[in-house]
Amino acid sequence: MSIRVMLVDDQMLLRTGFRMVLAAQPDMEVVAEAGDGAEAIENLRATAVDVVLMDVRMPRLDGVEATRRICAEPGAPKVLILTTFDLDEYAFSGLKAGASGFMLKDVPPSELLTAIRAVHSGDAVVAPSTTRRLLDRFSAMLPSGKENKAANGALERLTGREREVMLLVAQGLSNGEIAARLVLSEATVKTHVGRILTKLALRDRVQVVVLAYESGLVRAGGGAV
Repeated sequence: MSIRVMLVDDQMLLRTGFRMVLAAQPDMEVVAEAGDGAEAIENLRATAVDVVLMDVRMPRLDGVEATRRICAEPGAPKVLILTTFDLDEYAFSGLKAGASGFMLKDVPPSELLTAIRAVHSGDAVVAPSTTRRLLDRFSAMLPSGKENKAANGALERLTGREREVMLLVAQGLSNGEIAARLVLSEATVKTHVGRILTKLALRDRVQVVVLAYESGLVRAGGGAV
């Protein structure tokens, strides 16, 4: 079954280029296009979509707010933010809004296709270490641990081991690195990560990092609190 993609960008030329790349893939099809966030939301009411490629700077409704509204719906498609710079406020805001990652607009076609497939399969396409650099840079825009009672309450659902794994994920470590640090098998770490995502109702590791910052479990520019 093909991955159903919607292209959202106010530049028709860019949409045309992306459409040509995706159309050449046997496992992908562009099922909808939109010139702004409002049109994207409207299209989703009538069209089944798996992955949305979302520009951020658009008229009427920008990509960040559109992502927030889309991701708030049950069974929402995955969203990939398209940005110009890899450490800008738009990328940060997109991840906060629920996007599964962000891609540079000038990304090589092969990387774009890999990202779409990864997001569709449930993975994030932004390394936790990159996410952490983003959060370090824009940490002033996050609520403090004391202010975010919801985030702190969510962590109470975790076991001691799961909290330990979550902390290492938030510090940017891979499953293999976490396994070595905790003297566990990589399969066991993967199981713990899966349970963390389920218990906290998170989509991917990127959102784990965001929650760790919001709860105060990790502080900007440093390690565990």
